[in-house]
Amino acid sequence: MDRKIRVAFIYKASNIFMTGKHFDNLVYHIFMHALKRNNRIEVSYFQSEDTFDVTKLKDKIDLILLWQNNEFGTPDLLGIKDMDIPVISRCADPREAEETIMYHKKWKIDYYYHFWSEAFFHSFLPKDFKYKSIIFGIEPSLYQNMKPFKQRIKNKIINSGAVGNSKLFSRLINYIRNPKWNAFHVYHLRTIVNQLPYVEYFPTLQNEFVGDKYPLLLEKYQTAIAASTITNVTKMWEIPASGCLCFLEVNDQNHVEEVGFVDGETAVFINEQNYKKKFKEYLSNPDDPKWEKIANAGRKFVLDELNNDKAVNSLVDLMESLLEK
Repeated sequence: MDRKIRVAFIYKASNIFMTGKHFDNLVYHIFMHALKRNNRIEVSYFQSEDTFDVTKLKDKIDLILLWQNNEFGTPDLLGIKDMDIPVISRCADPREAEETIMYHKKWKIDYYYHFWSEAFFHSFLPKDFKYKSIIFGIEPSLYQNMKPFKQRIKNKIINSGAVGNSKLFSRLINYIRNPKWNAFHVYHLRTIVNQLPYVEYFPTLQNEFVGDKYPLLLEKYQTAIAASTITNVTKMWEIPASGCLCFLEVNDQNHVEEVGFVDGETAVFINEQNYKKKFKEYLSNPDDPKWEKIANAGRKFVLDELNNDKAVNSLVDLMESLLEK
């Protein structure tokens, strides 16, 4: 376009994720910081609570961008069916397919995006729902002046995030209640590595290093585990961004290879068959310079290619393609 795209970003005033005060500021940084930094768009922010009449935006904007495709953090859009304007939304969990399909029709959503793979998105939702995988979550300012690799703890491997309950009785109960999506299944490798004596585990929300403080935990260690069984998660790029050697779970389900990491160059790929071997290879000689080389290359790759500004540029490319049609 020969001018900036006029974007209306719509969200609820009560949306805690848009205040910068929640422990998880992932979307806050991309919507409140990175969007504003992009010189190809002109963003207007519209807060409302229960409903928002989009007809008042007629002839004033080119495109609507939603916080998410449900009423958890987005007000109900009134008059949207009377508007001939593209609507893009960050996608809620696609496993909640019934809700997504309802709002898809109700709000005339043209396109979705998130950092999940397209295969993950379309394994739950209709094939004619248009989706673009955009990696976001790295706000570069949070990853500056990280502790040098050689000054970090080297005889422990850090693991963090949600895990399943390994006790047999709990596993049986959780399997009965939620056979496919219980934490032991979704984070299986992340759970079982905690049995190893050299893995130091930090549970979610039970320590001070959450949200924007997560890099301050990671920089204490040379190595960290980024494991998720069924899809990619933000720690897969947060860990290398902090300068850690990243032990990255890559398997037939999670499509992590699509993110762009290279085994032995920007991360060390692990799976449920080889993780002990990979860990021991590192621990047997943590001073081998190849580990720092991989960590540095992973950090450069993430900060250069997977940062929030790159993500917004990719999102703006999508906006332009919709408007050209």
